[in-house]
Amino acid sequence: MKTFLLLLMSACTLTAATAQEQPLKLVTCEGKAQGTYYIVKYLAADTASMRDRIDSVFAVIDHSLSLYKPGSLINQFNATGDVKMDEHMRTVVEKAIYTSKATRGIFDITVKPLVYLWGFGVTKPSFRGVPPADSIKKALSYVGYRYLSIKGDHLTTAKRGVQIDCNGIAQGYTVDVLGKFLEQQGIQHYLVDVGGELCAKGVNQQGKSWRVGIERPAPGDTAYEPIQAMVELQNKGIATSGNYRRFFDQGRTRFAHTIDPVTGVALHNQIISVTVTAKDCFTADAFDNPLILMGVEKGLKFIAQHPAYGLEALYIYKAADGSIKEARSPGFRYLEIF
Repeated sequence: MKTFLLLLMSACTLTAATAQEQPLKLVTCEGKAQGTYYIVKYLAADTASMRDRIDSVFAVIDHSLSLYKPGSLINQFNATGDVKMDEHMRTVVEKAIYTSKATRGIFDITVKPLVYLWGFGVTKPSFRGVPPADSIKKALSYVGYRYLSIKGDHLTTAKRGVQIDCNGIAQGYTVDVLGKFLEQQGIQHYLVDVGGELCAKGVNQQGKSWRVGIERPAPGDTAYEPIQAMVELQNKGIATSGNYRRFFDQGRTRFAHTIDPVTGVALHNQIISVTVTAKDCFTADAFDNPLILMGVEKGLKFIAQHPAYGLEALYIYKAADGSIKEARSPGFRYLEIF
């Protein structure tokens, strides 16, 4: 489950229409999937719920990419080092490898051994805390996207024992798949939220851009300030990676669930979160983890140097004096709430 800071803003007006069209009504579908919640809101003349069909989309993707589902394609690969991929798995793995190359390995789906070693996987290790250095070194020997090979529909590995974990990118992909599903049903105005990763198209029931709120964690990192800002989301996606939902403290250091596949060490810098926007949620989700690992200065420099990726970001971090600060790329805009 991805860490998130975004909250879906509640709606007030329930209809939107033009003089030539039948009035559109707001339809909301909610449920549980992929270890988190989902909320799908859209405008349609037909108010019949599509929740069952939406759940079916999740089921298909889970069969491909869920580490929790026995017999899933990803678990087949992790057990044998060879699997015939479906369209969903191939799309995600290809995007993951692309992102790995773009970030010079700071994003890497072969990080699974390290995720489990640090206690953030499906199964937990026998101890809780910072793993011994020799254990990290051993796990790192199985990490490296260059061990993966795609030939046709087959994913194979050049090194026995290499395993993958797509949780750092699959949720954003799922959000976009649900958006495309809605469009196939003739829906042009929607907001999809899966565990805080979102995409939006068109306008809300008030005829305005969809808006999501940004939480600002309090200095203790365990509570939240009221929503003080909103991001307008139209025809793009947004994702957040943070260190205050899944973590453990050892001594005076907080170790979060995001693992650096280069060093093998869990995130333990002063960044609380990074919120990323992109042309789609798939891309935003792919880059939020590497951007938080890069840190504020390097992350913002990376965005400036690679405009083709279409990324914008807002960092929330703890300053040396304990105060909460923000830094953002020039194109990341939000509306303050007073």
